[in-house]
Amino acid sequence: MRRRNHASAWAKSFERGFAAITRQTLRVGTRAVGEALRPAIDKHKPPPGSGSWIHGVALGAAGARRFRLYRPPHVRIGERLPLMVMLHGCGQDAKSFAMSTRMNRIAARERFLVLYPEQDRVANAQGCWNWFDTASGRAYGEAALIMKAIDQVCLLYPADRARVAVAGLSAGASMAALLVTRHPERFKAVVMHSGIPPGTAHSPLSALGAMQGHRATRPLMTTAASMITSWPPLMVIHGGEDTVVSAHNGHAAAQVWADAAGALASVRRSVQRGNRYPMTVTDFKRKGSTVAKLVEVGQLGHAWSGGAARRPFSDHQGPDASRMAWAFAARQFGV
Repeated sequence: MRRRNHASAWAKSFERGFAAITRQTLRVGTRAVGEALRPAIDKHKPPPGSGSWIHGVALGAAGARRFRLYRPPHVRIGERLPLMVMLHGCGQDAKSFAMSTRMNRIAARERFLVLYPEQDRVANAQGCWNWFDTASGRAYGEAALIMKAIDQVCLLYPADRARVAVAGLSAGASMAALLVTRHPERFKAVVMHSGIPPGTAHSPLSALGAMQGHRATRPLMTTAASMITSWPPLMVIHGGEDTVVSAHNGHAAAQVWADAAGALASVRRSVQRGNRYPMTVTDFKRKGSTVAKLVEVGQLGHAWSGGAARRPFSDHQGPDASRMAWAFAARQFGV
């Protein structure tokens, strides 16, 4: 009897120990699964703030690309809003770019839509738009997919097709310029932040030389007359301490735009707002109209000027590029 009681007590002790181990394993496993899934869960959460964060997919001959659309709150029935297209840089996606630039906050206040096309990591492992790969046609295929996303948004959401602007950072800036050279009539303004002008590279190898400022930019394939009537004005923002994309490219982008229109540079002026980095602004004008604007921020590196603090590719000390981009586009929209 004593042996049987001892065996029973041992069995119960074993069961309690096994149950405790099982519970601990489940807790650890649940935490591990949660940690593993957190990036994917966070990626699908909307950025903080009011308004709607809408998921979409654009389909075309070159495949498919996801996009996100920010819609400000309280859009009235029948209301048509301007559309700002934002193209992220390498190492970013739609959400991280939205949070870094904080463009949604401006859109909520000023009432416009923001479209964030997103590069697929299968198409480029670093998440870069392949703006440079014109020799193979891959750049044009991606540009066509971005245009598909714009068309889809204009069809399904309250976007005003006549008031569309595009802005981008780094590879996104170069893709923005490529979009405009292929569809100038579709855009009212283009903003290049730390990018390379079109006609400077045609392959991955030539892109590296262009980033270092070692390649010349070809003239734009247009006439002065068409430049004035159908090409949107350009704003260029570039940091003087950019070690990824040489500031030479900022000068080249503004100059090639100006040369195509026969515009001349005005006197450079220095501007500083509060404790932000100072900037030097040069307008290129033809008959009183601004064709291109060059904003040089001497202390800025390869980062979105005035972006959110403690985020990659963002420098909160710079002048606010998002506000400058919207103000530049709004003037063309007549807002």
